[in-house]
Amino acid sequence: MNLLPAEVAAQLPALYATDGQGDAVIVWARWFTPDSGWAWYAVEWDGADLCFGLVEGLEVELGYFSLAELAEARGPMGLAIERDQQWRPRALGDVRREIDDRRAGE
Repeated sequence: MNLLPAEVAAQLPALYATDGQGDAVIVWARWFTPDSGWAWYAVEWDGADLCFGLVEGLEVELGYFSLAELAEARGPMGLAIERDQQWRPRALGDVRREIDDRRAGE
């Protein structure tokens, strides 16, 4: 599976292009492990491999992640990471609230 199709890549701002926008910045893409609770939300991209965005794992934090590493990684049952094809771009603050609400209900 192509983790970052051209039409999605074309929407992602360059690294550092959204500095200062805080929770108003748009999350353009999401990847997830179907067999665990990990997810990656892209806000910016270097045009080659490196993304900046929200990482949801043991903690929820902003950081950098590599698409090449996501392509190689496997979840605990050996399943590959997938791009959420139903994802609709929305503000980072909304994504954080969705994650917080979901985690509060666990």
